[in-house]
Amino acid sequence: MAKSYFSKHTFAFLRALARNNNREWFKDHGADYERHVREPFLDLIADLQAPLAKISSHLRADPRKTGGSLFRIHRDTRFANDKTPYKAWAGARFFHERRREIEAPSFYLHIAPKDCFAGGGIWHPEPPTLKRIRDFLIDNPAAWKRATQSKAFREHFSFWGDSLSRPPRGYDAQHELIEDLKRRNFAAGAEFGEAVACSDQLLPTVVATFKRLAPMIDYLCAALDLEF
Repeated sequence: MAKSYFSKHTFAFLRALARNNNREWFKDHGADYERHVREPFLDLIADLQAPLAKISSHLRADPRKTGGSLFRIHRDTRFANDKTPYKAWAGARFFHERRREIEAPSFYLHIAPKDCFAGGGIWHPEPPTLKRIRDFLIDNPAAWKRATQSKAFREHFSFWGDSLSRPPRGYDAQHELIEDLKRRNFAAGAEFGEAVACSDQLLPTVVATFKRLAPMIDYLCAALDLEF
């Protein structure tokens, strides 16, 4: 049976947190975070386990409160100029089972006021990982084009992140995939509104997004010798 997870209270809490991003306020409103953000998100992650397994048996939806798919609400401020202690958004990563062995692509879901989206890929890969992907693109251009240049992909998705202004050193500036070779990130996704996030259409929307994006995730896994 279709069900909803988030509500107007979820977004009201996140907006209030953005205005009152301090430990005293969060301590007084921690119960609201649990009730309106963390608990429904963990419920959604649990309900994504079965459909995600049908897309890939090697990616995980882990509904544990800590150490699972859901990102912590606490920010790491040790080396940041911004010292606000909390994230005014909630996000979950549906990671590869071998993520601790090797940098791996994943699916992702983000919930924030006026900034809800689902997608996947690999974000800010380390230089050796980035080189492996670029070299795989050189050797396997046709499969990449099938995965990312189809009508369905172009209608639903846009790539995230910045690119180099010039071709990376050692790569042919005339290569047919030069714009992809210039990418610093290989991640894409689609936005959706708060109305969808608060409706019973959220789960099917996320699953449909992951299914459409699966060929690109599969390609990235192949580039890194990972199963998909």
